Amino acid sequence: MIKNKNKVAIISTSLGNGGAEKFASLLSFMLENLNIEVHTIIINDAVEYEYAGELLNLGIDSERRFPFFKKIKKGFLLNSYLKEKQISCVIDNRPRNNLLREIITNWIYGSRKKIVVVHSYKLENYFPKSAFWSQFLYRKTAKIVCVSNAIEKEIQLKFDLKNTETIHNSFDFSRIQVSKDTATTEDYILYFGRFDEKVKNFNLLLEAFFVSKLFLQGFQLLLMGDGPDLNKIQDSIKGFQLEGYIAILPFNNNPFDIVQNARFTVLTSRYEGFPMSIVESLALGTPVVAVDCNSGPKEIVIDEYNGLLVENYNAIRLAAAFNRMISDRELYAFCKKNAAKSVAHLSLETISKQWESILSQNNDN
Repeated sequence: MIKNKNKVAIISTSLGNGGAEKFASLLSFMLENLNIEVHTIIINDAVEYEYAGELLNLGIDSERRFPFFKKIKKGFLLNSYLKEKQISCVIDNRPRNNLLREIITNWIYGSRKKIVVVHSYKLENYFPKSAFWSQFLYRKTAKIVCVSNAIEKEIQLKFDLKNTETIHNSFDFSRIQVSKDTATTEDYILYFGRFDEKVKNFNLLLEAFFVSKLFLQGFQLLLMGDGPDLNKIQDSIKGFQLEGYIAILPFNNNPFDIVQNARFTVLTSRYEGFPMSIVESLALGTPVVAVDCNSGPKEIVIDEYNGLLVENYNAIRLAAAFNRMISDRELYAFCKKNAAKSVAHLSLETISKQWESILSQNNDN
């Protein structure tokens, strides 16, 4: 067990709706369980998820008219907080796509141990395009934690950085809250997550649902979440004339009843990191139909074992997979039986040990 002298700050954009934000929430509890003094620091004022330890919300600021000075003020507040609390290690969970900002941020972090997390296969959200500047920013980083094996390989290939390690996102199975009377599936398929068309590709999902004609068999598509593209999605639903067959539900940080009751859940993203919606669905015994995007789905979904993995950007094949999950009862029962055990290796206990090992290595530096 790591000694309590470690004081770790987890720095995130927010604790609002999103996979990286959910990761920060869970990581704070994992570290607290390791007897580490945890400080959760968020840049923007959005708190939807629970957190462990002390919270510094840099987004609470009355000065809104001058964004540039507001950013400078946040930098000074962060610098003061890290010094005052004697933070020994920083886990940077933010997107890092502005070179000048990251040079300044590195200066603020100083000589503290730094671990950075890469949540997406879209590396331009986390690295400068130049290998030189990427190495400049990250070569002295204690560890670059990648949430998928594909991300780690891509970083090594593009930037020749060797201080990488894959740690998949965990899921706290003990925190699942479901009603005991929700043991049967219902006639709907489900997407749950962020409403962001550029990433999630709702047009592909809607086209496949239209082509599948499942709505003529009494099946409904539920979209649960929130995000910037709600209006675009509603317009697309009208374009496909599916208004009577698709329901939009608000974001819910405890969606487990709805996920458990779905016939299956769906992911149609252009790119991902290690999508927690797939892990959560399988943990609840609900099979998944996912496109084979970079990265994550093929590291979780085993085709015809716990769901179906489909070629991306192909609405015809995706629609066929939808129909197969309904019509092939033997396949569906097999996938449902295997779902929960297929993600058992992502338990809090297992993933916590990996984080404990990294933090212990840092102590030795």
